[in-house]
Amino acid sequence: MSDTIETRLADLGITLPDTAPAVAGNYVAYVVTGNLVHVSGQISQRDGNLIKGKLGVDFDLAQGADAAKACAVSLLTQVKFACGGDLNRLVRVVKLNAFVNSAPDFTDQPKVVNGASDFLVEVLGDAGRHARSAVGVAALPLGVAVEIDGVFEIK
Repeated sequence: MSDTIETRLADLGITLPDTAPAVAGNYVAYVVTGNLVHVSGQISQRDGNLIKGKLGVDFDLAQGADAAKACAVSLLTQVKFACGGDLNRLVRVVKLNAFVNSAPDFTDQPKVVNGASDFLVEVLGDAGRHARSAVGVAALPLGVAVEIDGVFEIK
């Protein structure tokens, strides 16, 4: 499946980085326990540039969904590293927990997080379907628009 995943990513114009995003505190990027990989929260960023802003103020729904997709790319990058570079070990996405930097009256957090969910299904097919939470918050680290953590099953 790794070649298939890598091919699908390439078809979408996405290459996973050779280095995983760095952690910024007293935690690890992921923990492998049994056949599960728990990936720490990945903030919205692309090519080293933070995607900052508040949904309902600075960003519209489409821009928010794109920020969530960027988080999903980082999640897959961390899973690839957790699997020693072999995405063939990825069985499925189990659960995403998403946090959306939201204006008080913004209530479309699930639609924002669809950017990540839709991307994972596009790349992984049925293995990308998952349980999830989509929560609005008053602020996120560094002012980013979205942060998502996840649980993945591997073999």
